[in-house]
Amino acid sequence: MSTTAPDRRTRRRRQTIEEILDVALELMAAEGVAALSLSAVARRLGMQPPSLYQYFPSKMAIYDALFQRGAEQFLAAQRDAVAAATTDDVVELHLIGTTAFARWSMENPVYSQLLFWRTVPGFEPSPEAFAPARQAIDDLRAQLQAAVDAGRLHPDAATEEGIALFTSITAGLLSQQLANEPDASFDEGRFSRLLPVVLEMFYQHYAPTRGKR
Repeated sequence: MSTTAPDRRTRRRRQTIEEILDVALELMAAEGVAALSLSAVARRLGMQPPSLYQYFPSKMAIYDALFQRGAEQFLAAQRDAVAAATTDDVVELHLIGTTAFARWSMENPVYSQLLFWRTVPGFEPSPEAFAPARQAIDDLRAQLQAAVDAGRLHPDAATEEGIALFTSITAGLLSQQLANEPDASFDEGRFSRLLPVVLEMFYQHYAPTRGKR
């Protein structure tokens, strides 16, 4: 019995899964994130709908796989940008990582809608799919704590309150950009180009002297 056949089948299955997700992403871009149809995906791939169920048992399973794929991509974009930085200044590194996340979000609006806005009624990512997003929050917490340890931020910045405020203002900025100028580049966007200003406001709010008179 050949030992290569199972590997070949596994590779082919993985390839088909990726093709399904790519087609689903294209359809979501054209028809709307919540308007995904399994029948439409099957037709685009030239397969019968029952064949599609061999790979994904439901539409929610496709959303879940896309959520995980998108979360892995934006986490990698942030980490790669920080790893390639030529500075060790904690504030500059924070800006670099956040800018990479914002650029990725604008370049991938379908993923952004699925990841950061509740565009699909009833969809909740599985723990496995949500794991990369949780890692991104852990990275943010570590970045804020590094700024606290360096004396650049008040300790409150690295608390749940600080994380909630930071994610709210950055997501709000991106929401405004994607809603009003979806085709603009990050550098030219009326809202996205304000990201350094928004971060400066966050740092001023959590200045090391916060609460001191």
